[in-house]
Amino acid sequence: MPRGRKSSGRMASQGFPNPIDVHVGARIRQRRTLLGMSQEKLGEAIGLTFQQVQKYERGANRVGSSRLFDLARVLDVPVSYFFEDMSAGTASKSPSRLRGLAEPKPEPFEPDPLAKRETLELVRAYYRIADPAVRKRVFELTKALGRTVRKRRAS
Repeated sequence: MPRGRKSSGRMASQGFPNPIDVHVGARIRQRRTLLGMSQEKLGEAIGLTFQQVQKYERGANRVGSSRLFDLARVLDVPVSYFFEDMSAGTASKSPSRLRGLAEPKPEPFEPDPLAKRETLELVRAYYRIADPAVRKRVFELTKALGRTVRKRRAS
């Protein structure tokens, strides 16, 4: 086992959460927020306090398999949802790879824009637009604005 690492995948001296736990927590937070569910409501649904949900979402506490199963049921997603969009760099931080049992493949970290609160609030607001025609026009406007910004950056 490399020096400075515990078998749990946390840095022995610093106690940082494993990046995989952080990713799973971000996916929990993303889905909960998209559903408009509070941490308290999610906690009640799975028999936890909102503080415990916060720790899961930050990656401070590792989510066990039975708890992940419950979260998937309550959030209405397959268990695989929590591991989707995981970068190869994050996947390389699994405890077995940290112990040298598998060769890690480093990848530069790029923050996921879908995990941002701003993005989640935008999506929720978009789907609150009742008129499908108005919603489509907002969508087209957003795409047009995005193309304009890209053209300016390229110039």
